[in-house]
Amino acid sequence: MSTKTTKILYWVLLGLFCLFHIPDGISGIMRVPEGAKALANLGLPAYLMPFLGTLKILGVIALLQNKFKTVKEWAFAGFSFSLIGAAVANACSSEPQMAFVIMPIAMLAVLLVAYYCWRKLEAAPATA
Repeated sequence: MSTKTTKILYWVLLGLFCLFHIPDGISGIMRVPEGAKALANLGLPAYLMPFLGTLKILGVIALLQNKFKTVKEWAFAGFSFSLIGAAVANACSSEPQMAFVIMPIAMLAVLLVAYYCWRKLEAAPATA
């Protein structure tokens, strides 16, 4: 795969991932009732919503910036842990719904391919 193709794939996947998480983070900060109900179904307290929403927004900012590589790496890791936890929590809930298990896994796959592309771009020699 050429560097140009890798760069296009990286930005498309990262853009899709961020477009999914920005509204999710905003709804968490705003404490949308549907989100509180979903957390209650998982046995989690509603006061986590603004905290997790803020972390999602900060994570998106960290993913989109290119100056602080370590912060970006940790954002990839944080989103990975969050998505794995979401899939497991939904699978183990009292009323598991496959859509809420498959969606985090699908987003994790998008994130992992974007991460692979980013690492490949970082390792590529700089062209003038």
